[in-house]
Amino acid sequence: MYLQKRNRILRQSPAIRSMVAETVVTPNDFIVPLFIVEGSNVREEISSMTNYYRLSLDNTVAEVKQLYAMGVKCILLFIKCDDALKDNKGTEALNPNGLMQRSIRAIKDAVPEMCVMTDIALDPFSSYGHDGIVENNQIVNDATVEVLAKMSVSHAQAGADFVAPSDMMDGRIGAIRKALEENNFTNTGIMSYSAKYASCFYGPFRDALDSAPGFGDKKTYQMDVANSNEAVRETLLDIEEGADIVMVKPGLPYLDIVQKLATQIHVPISVYQVSGEYAMIKAAAEKGWLNEEKAIIESITSIKRAGASLIASYFAKDFIKIINA
Repeated sequence: MYLQKRNRILRQSPAIRSMVAETVVTPNDFIVPLFIVEGSNVREEISSMTNYYRLSLDNTVAEVKQLYAMGVKCILLFIKCDDALKDNKGTEALNPNGLMQRSIRAIKDAVPEMCVMTDIALDPFSSYGHDGIVENNQIVNDATVEVLAKMSVSHAQAGADFVAPSDMMDGRIGAIRKALEENNFTNTGIMSYSAKYASCFYGPFRDALDSAPGFGDKKTYQMDVANSNEAVRETLLDIEEGADIVMVKPGLPYLDIVQKLATQIHVPISVYQVSGEYAMIKAAAEKGWLNEEKAIIESITSIKRAGASLIASYFAKDFIKIINA
């Protein structure tokens, strides 16, 4: 049989496939989420996230050193707040000697070259487990934004390179940018969770930080899973208000959103491969239903292929070890 073109020629060996690969993921593409708890020499496995841990600050610093040695350039910090410190105003979030602020300083002292991003939201500090201040069973927007702006300045004072508002309150990017400028933190970046959906895939994360909502759900501020044009509107507005990087969360179920944004905007897009995605792959692999290493490579590659510049993933270390093996 005569064929003018045989497409399989470019697939016939690993060397050729690597040469012509359109999408290549490197350690530079990762943001590694870290969960920090009080104490010393603490390493607690998260029950719903096999082989992922809550770490005390000393162990977190050791982990960051290892990540940097592996080629990771960016981490995203979350802290588990003691219940006794939680209230409805996010008071502990503004504590200059709080766990988050101490963590930023310790990490920047130990590995100054590491880009440190910090979570900006009230749910870890809220007695209600919501991302904002609660009044009459409603999450109020404007009062929450005021606290988020102060929280961002507090993180910048501690040395954060980027603040990452994950709350989905209206107008918070503009307010945070204004607060950073007024306090002379002109080099502090904002990675906005611009298209954060009200997803069921966050369950294990809420286990990690004990931050599940105490009543209702988060659908009055996180996005409806049915919408895509809304994601574009939210993202364009965040860019206009001063976001340097925008985020889509979760990952795999929303790659259509990533691709849609990639054709319309010209700032870096980050994607969060969330805890539920991690847990699904881990659980299926433990059952012998899929090959874990192949699933890790395929899922993360697909996220970058869709248009992500950066990928926040609990699989970052595993991915790097696999490609370096």
